[in-house]
Amino acid sequence: MHKVGQVGRLLVVVPKGQMCTSELLVNARLQSTQAAQQSAAAVERQKKKEKAMQKKAVHSKSFAQNLFRGIIEPEQVFPYPEVLNEDQRETLQMLVPIAERVMNEQNDPAKNDELETVPEDTVQNLRELGAFGLQVPEDLGGVGLTNTQYARLTEIVGGNDLGVGIFIGAHQSIGFKGILLVGNPEQKEKYLPKLAAGENLAAFALTEPASGSDAGSIKTRADLSPDGKHWILNGSKIWISNGGIAEIFTVFAKTPVTDEKTGTTTEKVTAFIVERSFGGVSNGPPEKKMGIKCSNTAEVYFENTPIPVENVLGGVGNGFKVAMAILNNGRFGMGAALSGTMRTVITKAAEHATQRAQFGSRIDSYGAIQEKLARMAMIHYATESMAYMVSGTMDRGYDDYQLEAAISKIFASEAAWFVTDEGIQVLGGNGYMKSLGLEKVMRDLRIFRIFEGTNDILRLFVALTGIQYAGGHLRELQKAVKDPISNFGVVLGEVSKRAKGGLGLGSGNTLADKVHPNLSDSAALVVKSIDLFGGAVEKLLIKHGKNIINEQFLLQRLANATIDIYACTCVLSRCSKSLNEGSHSAHHEEMMTKVWCSEAYDRIKTNLNMIKNPNNLENFKTMTEISKGVCETVSPVQGNPLGV
Repeated sequence: MHKVGQVGRLLVVVPKGQMCTSELLVNARLQSTQAAQQSAAAVERQKKKEKAMQKKAVHSKSFAQNLFRGIIEPEQVFPYPEVLNEDQRETLQMLVPIAERVMNEQNDPAKNDELETVPEDTVQNLRELGAFGLQVPEDLGGVGLTNTQYARLTEIVGGNDLGVGIFIGAHQSIGFKGILLVGNPEQKEKYLPKLAAGENLAAFALTEPASGSDAGSIKTRADLSPDGKHWILNGSKIWISNGGIAEIFTVFAKTPVTDEKTGTTTEKVTAFIVERSFGGVSNGPPEKKMGIKCSNTAEVYFENTPIPVENVLGGVGNGFKVAMAILNNGRFGMGAALSGTMRTVITKAAEHATQRAQFGSRIDSYGAIQEKLARMAMIHYATESMAYMVSGTMDRGYDDYQLEAAISKIFASEAAWFVTDEGIQVLGGNGYMKSLGLEKVMRDLRIFRIFEGTNDILRLFVALTGIQYAGGHLRELQKAVKDPISNFGVVLGEVSKRAKGGLGLGSGNTLADKVHPNLSDSAALVVKSIDLFGGAVEKLLIKHGKNIINEQFLLQRLANATIDIYACTCVLSRCSKSLNEGSHSAHHEEMMTKVWCSEAYDRIKTNLNMIKNPNNLENFKTMTEISKGVCETVSPVQGNPLGV
């Protein structure tokens, strides 16, 4: 059991509610090797962040957040969500075949890629399907789908053409999602009907030349007009999906905000609904991209654009909260879309493997191909299980799903790349040819690890948000120890947990009552992982305190372990449901789940060992120096081995 003095060294605490979520995403990019080179603005943001972190502990039902305390919070993950009522299921049964017909028979991915646009006849078919307003309420002209229904249709689009997926996803998943989430009734009534019908297209305008992951450094600004009726917007945005064709933009800009109590004025980000028709809005030519070529991507310029004051979205100065709400809410769809992509790729690879003969046998009889197909199937199963776990969590009304959504995005984008790369390998030379379509899929996929939060930043977001949550509860313990009589419950609970761990009795965590008996051994591995993980987090907090935000080598490993634990839990939950229901695929799912959890346990142990292994830590310090050398020479440091 840790001494009170050790716990007292802890300085990292959770923000009240989700106050620091957006700031984490902005500041997580800071590296320990860059600390001395921070700009004055970055230092000031860092100080504000640390001050904001001094908040009391809060309790969350988030499974992922509670992992950082070494605690299993099963409410959101067991049993596997069943969120469709009879009417919703019937609606989906009607829409799925229609969507499949539109995408498979009326959309031509290769043609879209060649033309670098979505033809008008395809756009019209999508309008008739209702694809531009899938989650807009019916009374505002939309289809009124739940998150899970939306995920299922998104999966169909992702299995056919990711470019079209971005075209319609940029419109509704982030483009006008802010109006749907935080817009007032008047804003919704004014804009959503035409957006849902596809008469107007929407775009999300946040990224600028000097601000990618660091949204706090945006330069676009808006100032109130002298008569107080308009905000005057000036600035530019880059890489905006639908930027050249959108009529409605969700734009983020710096605005002056005066504190009524102190009278001081500071600059904060505000979100605006901007119409192209307001004037002063223009765009550059479509960008030439590696993939998703049929989606329009362009720079957008605002020059003295007048925005009516009633078009502020979510309140003046609340732009960060609006942006994070949009991105957190929209990320779940990526997992579903890429599940569809993987299903298509696996189908093509399996078809080829069962038809191709080499050395007298079909290639699916060879161990090397069998391993590839098995791993492709397992990682797809994990991705799909996670995607519908997150959508189900959202549909059950939980608000604290941002970590799970981020994990799903990271995992799906990397899993789809792996599956497609292996699929091409199974297909050999055929896979490399454009005619089979996987070459296009590979190009399309590369962006998914970059946009809507780069996977590198999202890993830091996952680790830091979880650490803050755990830190808040440890600080609560620190305070409780000072007055143990009044806080007997807090002290007893934490001391009991630590005492059991110290005596080798385990934490008391269990999943045995949550999973099917066939999966009890796999569940036990997950419980062991969670116990190890919680202990590792606590040790890091005590050792590093608030400086943990600069230890990116450690944070990345914590994030990787978190992702693996959450993936294991999702497949255990889903497979238990299939076994309990006697699904025709239950035995196959059981095999995948057991192998996945076994191998994930080894990866988790490896990642957790790396954060305390002196050799690994020394290697990372050396890599820091290697990186400095490359950056100083702006090239590999060594010359050609021939000396010529």
